Amino acid sequence: MDHPKHSSGGPQAIEFGTADKAHQRIKVWDPLVRIFHWTIALGTIANLTVLRHVEDPHIYLGYAMVGALTVRLIWGFVGKGHARFSAFVPGPKTLVQYASALVRRQEPRYVGHNPAGAVMMVILMILIAGLGITGWMMGSDQFWGEPWVEELHETLANIIIGAAVLHVLAAVVESVRHKENMPWSMVTGYKRTASGSDVDNAPATR
Repeated sequence: MDHPKHSSGGPQAIEFGTADKAHQRIKVWDPLVRIFHWTIALGTIANLTVLRHVEDPHIYLGYAMVGALTVRLIWGFVGKGHARFSAFVPGPKTLVQYASALVRRQEPRYVGHNPAGAVMMVILMILIAGLGITGWMMGSDQFWGEPWVEELHETLANIIIGAAVLHVLAAVVESVRHKENMPWSMVTGYKRTASGSDVDNAPATR
């Protein structure tokens, strides 16, 4: 995972494309990935705002998010293309190289998740799992009324707010830097094809 592939055909360097190629679009995010993304995004917003103190809907939505996370984790191993964890979760070397390029404002455009985005995705998954576990514990007989469980649940919720804000800001910056609407690509599933120094770290989905 420390050697991202340039283009869907293998590790060879991408040749500089024509203007026409630069405007071509390919399917990157499959329906399950997009449904998971928006289920988690909208569910998190709802449970941390309007449903924060509405007990039953908050609980049911939390379980729905944990269910979505479970499906996504399975899909990360059995799915294809950019959905697979092996396609985008970076090794230490790749992450350090990308971070260094990012500081210099020379980071390449990734067709799929870039290394920083991949790390954030993993962190958010862990936080969501933690929220689900502590939420379940709060409703169980064994941990009912335990202050530390409630405090941990609240702390995880606050951390996920900060992580989500950072994620959104990063998506906006990346959209501007690479002239591509990142949030919209998670709606349509399509992104601009790789050209020049772009990195396509997995085959396009069908």
